[in-house]
Amino acid sequence: MVHDNHEATPKSSLPSNLRLTSTVPFESHRLGATHITHIRAHCYREGGLDFEQFNFDLDPIEMAGGKKSGRTLMREEGLERTDNGLKQTSWPEAFPINQKNYYTEFGKRDDQLLASRLQNEANQEKLIRDAKNKDRALARTGTADVPLPMDEDEEDTDATDELAASKIIVIHPGSQNLRIGLANDALPKTVIMAIAERFPVTESQEYEPRPKRQNFELPPEQQFGEEWSKKYNKQCADLKVDMRANRRKVLPNSKELVVNYNRRMEPEKIPEHNDPLRMEWTDTAKGTKPTFTGPDAQRIADNSDPPYRLFWPMQHGWFHENDYGVREAMFDDFETIIEQAMRRDLGLDKSSEWDQYSCVMVVPDLYDKKYLEQMLDMCLRGFEFKQVAFVQESHAATFGAGYTSACVVDVGAQKTSICCVEDGMCIEDSRVNLKYGGYDVTETFIKMMLYDHFPYADINLKRRYDFLLAEELKIKYCTMNQAEISVQLYNFHLRAPNQPTHKYGFKTYDEVILAPMGFYDPSIFDNSDKLNGRRKLLDRSYNAYDIDTPDDPTSSAQLAILAAIKPSIATNAN
Repeated sequence: MVHDNHEATPKSSLPSNLRLTSTVPFESHRLGATHITHIRAHCYREGGLDFEQFNFDLDPIEMAGGKKSGRTLMREEGLERTDNGLKQTSWPEAFPINQKNYYTEFGKRDDQLLASRLQNEANQEKLIRDAKNKDRALARTGTADVPLPMDEDEEDTDATDELAASKIIVIHPGSQNLRIGLANDALPKTVIMAIAERFPVTESQEYEPRPKRQNFELPPEQQFGEEWSKKYNKQCADLKVDMRANRRKVLPNSKELVVNYNRRMEPEKIPEHNDPLRMEWTDTAKGTKPTFTGPDAQRIADNSDPPYRLFWPMQHGWFHENDYGVREAMFDDFETIIEQAMRRDLGLDKSSEWDQYSCVMVVPDLYDKKYLEQMLDMCLRGFEFKQVAFVQESHAATFGAGYTSACVVDVGAQKTSICCVEDGMCIEDSRVNLKYGGYDVTETFIKMMLYDHFPYADINLKRRYDFLLAEELKIKYCTMNQAEISVQLYNFHLRAPNQPTHKYGFKTYDEVILAPMGFYDPSIFDNSDKLNGRRKLLDRSYNAYDIDTPDDPTSSAQLAILAAIKPSIATNAN
């Protein structure tokens, strides 16, 4: 729109899409090149109008007659690519050289290649051995026409490699499970990373029930607080929108069907002699061992006499300092679990033979230096292995899979680590360690089920048999496939020590997908106490030459995530 102090121009003399008026401010309209041409022509015909007196709000893109660039459109739509400052590779950048002013013979001869040199040296040594063997045979028989003895180095090397691999123990400690085995094993042995010791109270008596409830007397949908309920309902609404966008069938009363069925469900008692899958509990009568490891530790009844408590020396990929009073007890439990696993699962009963074995210890990508120091001390002094090698988890995964470059995402029980591997080396600035994993999915799944009136309302993940039940439900029913989301009827058997088996039926709807979807929205997880006891027993390691500089490895990607969440903790990544 255009206006000035002149009298309004007749509407018929201008194009239908352009009017000169003094009632509408021209700043609210944008004119293109075509409009300016019409105005210039009109001013020329009228004779009394000066085109320069008009103040136009002109669009420079349209004045140029062109279109917006792709970069401009991407920026307006929020899709512009920005540089995050991370290095693309860990290899140093080599700048091009002036090819006119240099000369080299590198790579032009076969003897410059290591493989070719080794092969030539092996052939040369073979010729020398053949000549010596021929001279010996000639000296014994007096004739040179004798068959040469077989070269000992030409024997089958597979048996030698197999023998060497059988003397290497691979150990991979985790927060919930320990994986251990020999290098020539097809699959490792999986052992629970916990030890049961005699203790005045059990862990279910010492800690509050999990999932945490604010008040057991309130209805199930109010037990977890208003804030968590809002997050859960928002996830349910977002899932419905997403399913409708993907043309999935969504019933409007699915939640009501689940809640009404679960609310009126009563368990069915099954006598012990009618339960073919009843669990065998560990016998803890008087005179038994003071400690248990492996499957026996998790199958000790919570009401056993004497009582036993489960200790977990690792949590979230770190030492579990909050579970112990002194660090020596934590180190002893860690070493005992591995020692018992070697004796029970690998058949290495005689500790006097351990000095004939080598060890490969798999450690986290973003490791703690104090953790590595303790592992080295345990392997060389405690177990007296012949030699020890440390391998990062992502490096070990790509080596085992046969890849030289990959992005490794390791989802564990209590931590999720991400690392890019290039040419067999972990890129330092790509390492990320997130303190949530499969256990958080289990806890959130049970919390969502309780919110929807799960019939077994007294479940407590601190009780051993309840934890085993929750893990079984998660493995069986949780999914990431939207096509499987509908109202489903399932059942499970609750097997508690010294009690008859109870059979429960329950219905699920979107809980089976929203719990694992928490990996993309971790705020649904309970992260309130994951750092409790951190640095309680082990101080942070600092550089020997600069006491103010931490000695633990850092990552630019990890620091960027911490800075985005809470800038005040970005400098304390570990």
